[in-house]
Amino acid sequence: MAEAMGWPDKPIGWADIVALAADPDGWARYGHSEWGQFKFGHPHPEHSSTGFAMMANLAYATLGKTSGLTPEDVKSPAVIEAFREVEQNTFHYGLSTSGLTRLMVKQGPSYLHAATASETSTLWSNRNVPDKMDFQFVFIFPADGTFWSDNPACLVDREWVSAEQRQAAEIYLDYLLAPEAQDMAVTIGLRPSDPDIPLHGPISFDMGTDPRVTPHNVPPLENVSGETAAAIIDVFKETKKKATVFILLDISGSMVGEKIKNARDGTVNFLNQLHKDDQVSIYAFNDIVLPLQPSGRVGDVVEVLSDRVETLFAENNTVLNDAVCTALETIGEERERDRQQGLARLYGIVVISDGKDTSSVRSTYDLMQCLPSGEDVDGVRLYTIAYGSDADEDLLERIANRTNGKFYTSEPENIDYVYLAISSEQ
Repeated sequence: MAEAMGWPDKPIGWADIVALAADPDGWARYGHSEWGQFKFGHPHPEHSSTGFAMMANLAYATLGKTSGLTPEDVKSPAVIEAFREVEQNTFHYGLSTSGLTRLMVKQGPSYLHAATASETSTLWSNRNVPDKMDFQFVFIFPADGTFWSDNPACLVDREWVSAEQRQAAEIYLDYLLAPEAQDMAVTIGLRPSDPDIPLHGPISFDMGTDPRVTPHNVPPLENVSGETAAAIIDVFKETKKKATVFILLDISGSMVGEKIKNARDGTVNFLNQLHKDDQVSIYAFNDIVLPLQPSGRVGDVVEVLSDRVETLFAENNTVLNDAVCTALETIGEERERDRQQGLARLYGIVVISDGKDTSSVRSTYDLMQCLPSGEDVDGVRLYTIAYGSDADEDLLERIANRTNGKFYTSEPENIDYVYLAISSEQ
């Protein structure tokens, strides 16, 4: 786990993380009461090995096991409840650890206080981006156990391996295990397989990790089977915060041709990636802001809504500012109703546009006044996609940054990937 603001340099358990996340004043225990609510994030376990390892780690810790995790274990009430506690206190997801880390570097604690990561990636961040950071990441080992990667090497024993090739492989293995090479591994942030090789920088407290930790005091966890992995993903999907997503799709005249076709296809694929219990609304905009019907629970509306998207065509001007403000007003009302009912959800608006605003009643200044602050940890985030070279990239990036969302540039041929990245954050 990489933590951006100086947690204690010792292993802590998952119970500590859950307690801190659930307690609005939890930071006071660490002398940082001014930081407000603890904000935790992790990569989506279906797309990130680090995100998956976190969920498997949590299942093991909940049951007090370090091996033999079964699908039945994962679907036990205790593990389901543990997953739910963590996910209900998760504020950002991501397609990858590096994506979360980059935003933590850029936006600091207004984005996240902590996220799951590997020790190697934490050390890399501390070594390579210190000029952009007002703080140092600290890697916290899970006290309950962790996945130690041993990076094995082997000789291939097959009849097509020549004597010369075998000899070369043996020389290479000898080189990797030699004290000089093992020490060189330490210099790039890898722990040596030879326990007699002393650790030194960057594996040090100064660089944000604990050199005292070994597999002897933080137990290694056994890799899980394919069936258990599938169960982990299933339980994650059921327990994660559900999302309320608005999609704003530019259908002005500049989107004519392949642009509108690919945007329609990408939007339909995006709808099918959302969870059945997510809420979705779509607004198409050109001279006017047109809400597509029906909207609501994805499982109830996805088929009809997908058909409606397929009928969209491109014409007329662009009311980008009006579309964003209209969506923000409506999603804000839904968020307030959810809050009154005690529901914890993620709220996101996806904006795809290939041009500049030409016809809005609202000015750019008015638009910026509509936007929520990124300091609101459970607020509305905007994910903006500049679609093509004529898009107003500067404005779309400002909108995303203001709300702790994310800005993407895209061409028609890669819109599916961008939608995949956004769906992984919801």
